Amino acid sequence: MDNHNLKLMYDKYVKYLFITCAGLMAVIIFSIIFFVGKQGLLTFTEVSPFEFFSSAKWDPWEHQFGAFSFIFGSVVVTLLAIVFGAPLGLTGAVFMAKIAPKWLRDLMRPATDLYVAIPSVVYGYLGLMLLVPFLRDFFQVNTGFGLMAAAMILAIMILPTIISICEDAIRAVPKPLEEASLALGATRWQTLWKVVIPAALPGILTAIILAMARAIGETMAVQMLIGNTPVVATTLFTPTSTLTSNIVVEMGNTPFGSAWGNSLFLMALVLLVISLGMILLIRKIGARRLA
Repeated sequence: MDNHNLKLMYDKYVKYLFITCAGLMAVIIFSIIFFVGKQGLLTFTEVSPFEFFSSAKWDPWEHQFGAFSFIFGSVVVTLLAIVFGAPLGLTGAVFMAKIAPKWLRDLMRPATDLYVAIPSVVYGYLGLMLLVPFLRDFFQVNTGFGLMAAAMILAIMILPTIISICEDAIRAVPKPLEEASLALGATRWQTLWKVVIPAALPGILTAIILAMARAIGETMAVQMLIGNTPVVATTLFTPTSTLTSNIVVEMGNTPFGSAWGNSLFLMALVLLVISLGMILLIRKIGARRLA
């Protein structure tokens, strides 16, 4: 067999290997969604959908499975993390892409990526030891646990995602746009904020949505700082809970197949649906950008 036919055979087998891997991944993902969804939807044989999504009363011993406080906590802590983290991340991306000298950028980019390698439990422990006492003393509250502590730690955790993707999006803006703005008399800062950032907006939005998906699925750091109390938070310092923190706290104590256990699976299904919605939104933004 000559080299040409051998290369064709390799290409053929590699093609089949890639198709097999892609199909296997699809089967695994579908199986996870099917199992979690099937088990979670069994909740509605004993608990009404209205009670699960609208009630904040969570007391498995009294057969009350209202998950509104967990859903509310997850959404609010994620939005707060974006409010704290997105401006910082975007500012850092602008600095690294357009302002910092090359030697500093080459130093900062690996340092930023290093944040990803830090386990979330380390963030949670640092927040527990440093941030919670600081918030308690600074704001003169009974406890530093709650939405504020969890959101501030999450904001730090999502910074690498926002900075990396935003920097790539800003760098992808065509140079002629900047040059035309400067040629028309705009200052460097006017060009950055009125030309470069609007042109990179689809990539920036993608970074924010990915950061939201990262934040809403975070477990350990949030579980250590949120307070883990099944009540709707009325202030930023009210101990509350999220979908992920409640799952990790209670999953090991629940009988499989019970209404309690099925409710936790339903919470996981809600998280999956939210994440899937964010992924579809990212794809829509990317398709619009390419168009």
